[in-house]
Amino acid sequence: IGDVAPKFSLKAEDGKYYGLDKFQGKVVVLEWLNHGCPFVRKHYDSGNMQSLQQKYTDQGIVWLSIVSSAKDKQGYVDASGAFREKQQYSSKATHILLDPTGETGRNYGAKTTPHMFIIDEQGKLIYQGAIDSIASADKEDINKAESYISLALDAKIANQEIKMTDTKAYGCSVKY
Repeated sequence: IGDVAPKFSLKAEDGKYYGLDKFQGKVVVLEWLNHGCPFVRKHYDSGNMQSLQQKYTDQGIVWLSIVSSAKDKQGYVDASGAFREKQQYSSKATHILLDPTGETGRNYGAKTTPHMFIIDEQGKLIYQGAIDSIASADKEDINKAESYISLALDAKIANQEIKMTDTKAYGCSVKY
C-alpha cells in the first residue's frame, strides 16, 4: 500500500492491449476474475459485481477484470471467450484483461478470485484485499457483509482517508 502499482500491458476482450498508462490520472480497480469460481459466481449471479462496476464506472473510475488462469486451467479464456463472458454475465467492467502467463497476477500478489486492488490517480496502490467482509460463496451473505471495495472507493471519491487499506482476500486460488 502506497507503492507505485506494477505496470502491465494485457490483451483485452476487444483484442486491444491496455495498461495502467492508458488510464493515467484515473482511479483504477483491478478485479481478479474466474467465472468457474463459486466465490466469483456469488457476486456475478447475484448481480452484485455488475452493480458495483456500474456504480463506479459511472463516476469515472476504470474497472479492469483480470483473468490470470493459465491455458488448460479453470477460468482460462482467450479474447473471444472473454468477450462472450462479458456479455453472458452482463459485466460492466471497462475491460476484461487476459494474463495467461500469470506475470501480472504474480506482480500484484493476486492470490484469489476475486482479489481486489485500487490504484489512485498517481498510480499508487491504495487498497488490496477482499471485496467484502464475509468469506463465503453464499449469495445471501452479500447484504449482510461490509463492502470493503465500496468503503474504499467511496472514501477515495470523497477525498477522505481509506480506513481499511489491506484486508485478507478470499475466494478460489488463482489458477496460475
